[in-house]
Amino acid sequence: MDQRQFAKTLRQGMTDAEQQLWRHLRAHRLYGQKFRRQQPLGPYIVDFVHFGAQLIVEADGGQHDGRDKDAVRDHWLEQQGFKIMRFWNNDILRNPEGVLATILAALEPSAPPLPQPLSREGRGEP
Repeated sequence: MDQRQFAKTLRQGMTDAEQQLWRHLRAHRLYGQKFRRQQPLGPYIVDFVHFGAQLIVEADGGQHDGRDKDAVRDHWLEQQGFKIMRFWNNDILRNPEGVLATILAALEPSAPPLPQPLSREGRGEP
């Protein structure tokens, strides 16, 4: 099965946690932010991705506990410029507001640095 077909299969068989998270992320529901689900990226398929913010959100069950494959995968995705956020399925199901607040905080651009005052020479003073 090719990667696009496999991603389609994953979209059709989402876990309860993925479905709940997708209800909040789909159709620009999280403050107008656009997410895609079960998106192929290179050799991997990520649960949710926001391309504008280069942010990947993963819903993890017990199969992800301490897996070396996840570390290799995360390293490759980070090398491509993505930030990865992982949430346990039970956290998504029990505290969706907290998970969404954490995701939203990661989407907000950091404040630009404050301008430094000019030196005397920069102000034209001797």
